[in-house]
Amino acid sequence: MEKMKLKLLYSDLKADIDIIEKELEIALNSSSHLINDASLHLLQAGGKRIRPVFVLISAKFGHYSIEQVKNIAVPLELIHSASLVHDDVIDNSDLRRGRHTVKAQWNNRVAMYTGDFIFARALEYVTSIENKRVHQILAKTMVEICNGEVIQIEDKFRENQNIKDYFRRIKRKTALLIESSCELGAVVSGLDDKNVRHLKQFGYYVGMSYQIVDDILDFTATDKELGKPAGSDLLQGNITLPILLLKDHPTIAKFIELAQKGEVTEEQRKEMLNIVRKSDAIKQAITVSNQYLRKALKEVDALPNHPMKKKLRDIALFIGKRKF
Repeated sequence: MEKMKLKLLYSDLKADIDIIEKELEIALNSSSHLINDASLHLLQAGGKRIRPVFVLISAKFGHYSIEQVKNIAVPLELIHSASLVHDDVIDNSDLRRGRHTVKAQWNNRVAMYTGDFIFARALEYVTSIENKRVHQILAKTMVEICNGEVIQIEDKFRENQNIKDYFRRIKRKTALLIESSCELGAVVSGLDDKNVRHLKQFGYYVGMSYQIVDDILDFTATDKELGKPAGSDLLQGNITLPILLLKDHPTIAKFIELAQKGEVTEEQRKEMLNIVRKSDAIKQAITVSNQYLRKALKEVDALPNHPMKKKLRDIALFIGKRKF
């Protein structure tokens, strides 16, 4: 239902989004039946397509051409998809959006090579763009995403991490790619530097808010809504903002210890969820997300008058207020 509401916000872009969907299918076609099946399995799981949408909307502020814009929207979504495949291996996740992950459907080796294949396709796609600046931004983005994946491994179950560590991690995990989507959409459409910066900053702030809300929903939403067990982040050792705000709670500390040993029972998982849901940590985390959201909306206000301003504002507010 939530995904449908989001799609309604950018329904007027459907024709161009459909073009991108078809291009994604073409890009994921491989001579290897195994990689082909694994890649399409991921694509068919769907998704909000937030990153391509932000590319399209940002490009609308300049000289818009879907033929040009798709060549940056497609690789950005491919990079996102590849990072998901790798994340599921790192986190040992069996479910994503209610479907088996690539690593669960096949195995870790297939998943890692599938992710590498999708990354490579993204690079191949962007060769059609002559703008050197686009290549520099995209290369830097990919380097930082890979750094982020390593940081995520290093931070698993790490007791002495703080909120600054968390922000550093989610910037690379989520915000950076949304930031690049807005920036690159603006760059390929020839927008001036000032407004490129506004869109880039908007993307960063929205991306931070988006991930914080995701991390909140991992505790507050149901297993069915999430398509995986609630609290999966903590079970996998990912210490997110609600838990950082509850780090000194004795039951939570004990739960983290048990999760690291893989000894959490279903009853203990439910007890942990109950503690988090009833705590002030959720409200505090929502406050932090809203702070980023307000900063994002200020960047929208600074943009020139354009019909897309309302769309950016509406999508940002949806992202920050969604229930799952």
